[in-house]
Amino acid sequence: MDGTFDAKATARLTGARFLAAFAELGAQAIEADILQPAEVLLDLYGEDIRARAFVTHDPLRGEMMLRPDFTVPVVQEHMAGGAEPARYCYMGEVFRAQEHAGPREAEFFQVGYEVFDRVNTLDADAEVFALFHSLLAPLGLRAAVGDIGLLLAAIDGLDTTDKRKAALKRHIWHPKRFRALLDRFAGRSAVPASRQALLAALDSDAPLTQAPMIGLRSQSEIAKRLTALQEDAATAPLSPNDVAGLETLFAIADKAPKSLETLQELALTMPAIAGRVAMLETRFNALDAKGIDLGGLDFEATYGRTTLEYYDGFVFGFYDASDAGLPPVASGGRYDALTRVLGQGREIPAVGGVIRPALVAQLEAKA
Repeated sequence: MDGTFDAKATARLTGARFLAAFAELGAQAIEADILQPAEVLLDLYGEDIRARAFVTHDPLRGEMMLRPDFTVPVVQEHMAGGAEPARYCYMGEVFRAQEHAGPREAEFFQVGYEVFDRVNTLDADAEVFALFHSLLAPLGLRAAVGDIGLLLAAIDGLDTTDKRKAALKRHIWHPKRFRALLDRFAGRSAVPASRQALLAALDSDAPLTQAPMIGLRSQSEIAKRLTALQEDAATAPLSPNDVAGLETLFAIADKAPKSLETLQELALTMPAIAGRVAMLETRFNALDAKGIDLGGLDFEATYGRTTLEYYDGFVFGFYDASDAGLPPVASGGRYDALTRVLGQGREIPAVGGVIRPALVAQLEAKA
């Protein structure tokens, strides 16, 4: 039999084991269309999603994308039927465009578990993580956790404009862009010559409303953008203390107990994160109650920054410690804000995760 077909069949069989385990917990099996409307994904992620997805065009439905993940369609399906507590499980292919050759595949299986519930969200975080930890325990994987909410809270606490905070939040998922923005807002990088020239021209007597049409942008849109550039140029740079605090937070990477101690000390000078640090301590206590060895659990403050951009709280992943080049065997997290965005006036706390059964099968074969 062809190796590719054999590997896919093995992945499907492996995934079926996890799907059955999720179903035993009361999760309802759900199917999601492989072709997803591009409009929804573009609204969520912006044009950047095009670089990571396969885009096609349907004569009737317009621009479509091959399913880059399951969470968005599962949330859409759930919120369309109401925002009541529910549990779902699913399995199937997802498609991610790859810029470079390597171990990450453009098409692979996922099997997942999602929990929509209004109970204590920190307990739900611990429940989902402990479930995945138990299912994957025979593989001896390294586990890492983080909290996107900590990073967002720290940005909210900066002494700067709401527009600059929104820009930093928008690019938190793109570390290089985030760093460039932070350096610019801190006054540590030079303003590009083209922008300097534009700002100089704006200081002249020429009215902004005389800006020409450019592409599909109207004169009013261009004028609004130019005004925003002027306002940003007049904004004071971030204070060295704010920048240092943010950089200290982003650099935290240690075992869970030590990371918590570091965060508690940092919260004394960064009060904006104090609430999230207290939540983290409660979550760690919930994980401990589930039998998770916190002393062996890695906490990375920046964990989850290169995933799809819907996580807004607890995030986690499981890795093969012997091969750092492999993608995560499993990953997941909390995405409350996504239910709000797709809920059309409704919302419900939600957390979930996915497993790559093909990687599980590979690791089991090596054992």
